Amino acid sequence: MKDKHMRRKQSHHGRSRAVALAWRTGTITMLLPLAAGLSAQSTLRWDSSDSTHAAGSPGAAAFGVYSPKATMARVYPGAGLRVAPLATSFNVTEFETLAENLVAGQKVPGLAMAIVQGGRVLSARGYGITDVHQPETVDAHTVFRLASLSKSFAATAAGMLVADGKLRWDSRVVDYYPTLQLSEPRAALHLTVAEVLSHRVGVSHNAFDRDLERNAEYASLVQKLAYTPMKCAPGECYAYQNIAYSLIGDVVHGASGEAFDQWVARRLFKPLGMQDASYGLEGILASPRWAKPHIRAGRGWSAVTPKPTYYRVAPAAGVNASISDMAQWLLAQNGYRPDVLSGSLLATLHAPLIDTPSETRGSQWRRDRLNSAGYGLGWRVYDYAGHRVVFHGGAVQGYRGVIALMPERDLGVVILWNANSAAPSGLLPTILDRAIGATPQRWLEGEADSLDEGLYAQGLPKLPDASTTNSGVEASVSDAKPN
Repeated sequence: MKDKHMRRKQSHHGRSRAVALAWRTGTITMLLPLAAGLSAQSTLRWDSSDSTHAAGSPGAAAFGVYSPKATMARVYPGAGLRVAPLATSFNVTEFETLAENLVAGQKVPGLAMAIVQGGRVLSARGYGITDVHQPETVDAHTVFRLASLSKSFAATAAGMLVADGKLRWDSRVVDYYPTLQLSEPRAALHLTVAEVLSHRVGVSHNAFDRDLERNAEYASLVQKLAYTPMKCAPGECYAYQNIAYSLIGDVVHGASGEAFDQWVARRLFKPLGMQDASYGLEGILASPRWAKPHIRAGRGWSAVTPKPTYYRVAPAAGVNASISDMAQWLLAQNGYRPDVLSGSLLATLHAPLIDTPSETRGSQWRRDRLNSAGYGLGWRVYDYAGHRVVFHGGAVQGYRGVIALMPERDLGVVILWNANSAAPSGLLPTILDRAIGATPQRWLEGEADSLDEGLYAQGLPKLPDASTTNSGVEASVSDAKPN
């Protein structure tokens, strides 16, 4: 009885320390709903026109997993969001023709695109070929590497464990990875699940990605985090990560008792009908039909062997999937699979937690269309010409991809391609512009969007282009120019 009393006392003391810490690190808003006896997945509501709900205001604290480091207005599904019809300029046939033109003009060997709206799949098909040396037609079940589009799967997996009561957004990562150390004393003890998933670890951006590209193992790179200078305390600043982000795999494993990739396959891929989806190099090689990665070879393309490097950080970059799979992922992320993903969970995942202003200074469409940008849990969040867009991009050697949701039009788009080219990225703003009836721009002609702009960590010289060397060094997965 005495031991039980002591455990309760220690537990209460631990909670008090956590709350005190939260005030210092900006995570108090994650604890308040829990302290009030509410689930971390309770329905979130936000009226972007209500100035009392500005970031950092007293009203902001009640909105679940929130950080005062985000200043974007937030609008959630179910919070009075009016779904408007698509503009009359929206024409799926036009977008399919544009995709066909990209492969016909050899901008890329192969491409796949899915468009969903109103709970229906409007288009999900492939274009071009899987391999310039042994060509097969890309179809709806051709598998591509998703690169950093994988991050949304990891964040969603963590959120499902929160909904199951097996994890909290403010759970400490060190409880699941006890040997984790950061360079600032005791900093690792304060790092939370939500901070990992929103790139608020505190270390410099893309930390040790170059070592990963040189075939270092994940566990050894996590150990190196103890020696890299910190930009800020956990929770206080944004810096995009792949290795640190993948700590969430250890958290999911520890909280679920199941290997990360197996848990995601059982709880997400299978129930959503993502029949072609897998993790890892073994997964893509075992696929009946998959798109080979391509690099520049003179004026054309050359297929290369996919590298295992970024597969070693599976939560950050390990998913393989077809466009048929990704159409189902879009429907689920748009709220049409409440049996798997609740609306309140999606609202939490899609809410900005920290500002990422450099996103508005990236490619041409970002400069012209984005008013503000932030990062949520495995997702970027944009104000796109006054319309909220939930987005992510990804890139590894020979593969690129973008995914976007526009909630107020109930729209979702995914585009995947198998080449080191930025050309197809202009398809996305073209589709978004048509959805809202914006003045058309020539995003696909002379498009400067370069996912490549953010492929390399700041301050490091670019590695040699794989098209001019035999090394085939893999580019970083980072999908946006770092802050």
